[in-house]
Amino acid sequence: MKLDFSHLRGDITGGITAGVVALPLALALGVASGLGPMAGLYGAICVGFFAALFGGTESQISGPTGPMVVVLAGLFASLSGDAALIFTAVVLAGLLQIVFGVLGLGAYIRLVPYPVISGFMTGIGVIIIILQLSPLLGHEAPSGTLGALGHLPTALADIHVANLALGLGTLALVYSWPAKVGKYLPAPLAALIIGGVLAYLLLDVPVLGDIPTGLPTFNLPVIPDQSLWLLVIEAAFILALLGSIDSLLTSLVADNMTRSRHDSNRELVGQGLGNTVSGLLGGIAGAGATMRTVVNIRSGGKTRISGAVHALVLLAIVLGMGPLASNIPLAVLAGILVKVGLDIVDWSYIKRAHQGPRWDLALMGLVLGLTVFVDLITAVAAGVVLAALSFVRQIAKLQIENLRYLPEHLDSEEERGLLERLGHRTLLFEFSGPLSFGAAADLGHHVREHCEPGSQVLLLDFSRVPSLDVSAVVAVENIATDASISGKSLYLIGLNGTVRQTLEKMNGGLPGDGVFNARIDALRAAAIALDRAEAGEAGSLSAMAAG
Repeated sequence: MKLDFSHLRGDITGGITAGVVALPLALALGVASGLGPMAGLYGAICVGFFAALFGGTESQISGPTGPMVVVLAGLFASLSGDAALIFTAVVLAGLLQIVFGVLGLGAYIRLVPYPVISGFMTGIGVIIIILQLSPLLGHEAPSGTLGALGHLPTALADIHVANLALGLGTLALVYSWPAKVGKYLPAPLAALIIGGVLAYLLLDVPVLGDIPTGLPTFNLPVIPDQSLWLLVIEAAFILALLGSIDSLLTSLVADNMTRSRHDSNRELVGQGLGNTVSGLLGGIAGAGATMRTVVNIRSGGKTRISGAVHALVLLAIVLGMGPLASNIPLAVLAGILVKVGLDIVDWSYIKRAHQGPRWDLALMGLVLGLTVFVDLITAVAAGVVLAALSFVRQIAKLQIENLRYLPEHLDSEEERGLLERLGHRTLLFEFSGPLSFGAAADLGHHVREHCEPGSQVLLLDFSRVPSLDVSAVVAVENIATDASISGKSLYLIGLNGTVRQTLEKMNGGLPGDGVFNARIDALRAAAIALDRAEAGEAGSLSAMAAG
């Protein structure tokens, strides 16, 4: 690890600013997770420090994020608030992220299709908003999205007016806070201060209550009961996957702003180290935080030192702010979290989604619904599988469209002349691009529908095929079998080393009656074989082709 001190002033300024912005968010997200405000702060410190020093994105700020908190809140409800098991899941998630980075999976995680990312990010934003509706109305937050929706009629029937006014006022403040003032006093922190003072002097509303100060205690991972271990492992996997995607997306934002290029796998290792330490010290899981990263870069932060400074600022606050933070109203935190949820919703895609492919919009909607009403892992898994199947179908369609029946596409005069002389007795097909399982099922049908009565030779041109899979091999074998049954000869053209080797190994030898490097050679051989057969110089066309 090599630190760059050439931008130290900007890194210190950016780190301090990011730390101030992170403070209210860490408190609010800690409360939303169910583990308390200090767990949010410890998470911001641990993930922020270690991901900055060991990660692969120089200017990234990491800490608790909305998506991660949604998973933790669900786990908190499922485990009846067993903090030891939740922190164990955080540690496991960090270890999984390290494994992801060591195995080089960073490049693959970024391949999740955008409609899927948009769907689950929007779903997470919706979940955060739904979970804060009861606190805004002056009631305790129920566990789970369905629980929060089910409790909403009860909360609406008994609204705490002062609490609601404070929460909506906080939301209005963070949206209307002047940008010029925000450079020196970020909107969430201003809302925290103003809302706290108002509540302390004028309003009787629920507050955070007593908060411990000082350094965290060490939490060794525990082995859950047999009935709970699957739940813990599943949550750890979701946290690792979601945190990895969230972090790498933020890394792309940082790259665009700084004109740099991050190291995906190193970033995963850094995030994993941060989450592992966070779980051991009683902090919640975190990831790369887009808003805090943008604030850091705009404030002058350029290297990993800024992320470390951000974490040290939070550590200094933690060591002495407990008495002050205890008076923070829950309604203020709810208002800040609603803003977080609204920011996570992918409004830019929603506004123009109707102008794009309908399938992408349907996929986004499906993932959104599954995220809100089922769970994240089901949403992401279903979205990725459906997107992959759709992509395979599109590629298969292109491959079939590129399976051209010649001679209408021939440029060579000699080839065109030979085909015209041979007429319907010879059929020439040209494949294009890698042949995959998506197109294999239609290959034989496409060839058969162009076979005219009286055709005697089939020419399959593989000159533009770099590779084929097992399904395509079987399709070629079926074409060869159909040709043999109907008494036709089959010539293969332009097999490269990979295609030839695959066909030979899977088929026990090359199918058909002849193999040629060039199309003109195959046409000449077909013309000679047909002429000889017509003149009665051979017993069968296949025998001539073999000779």
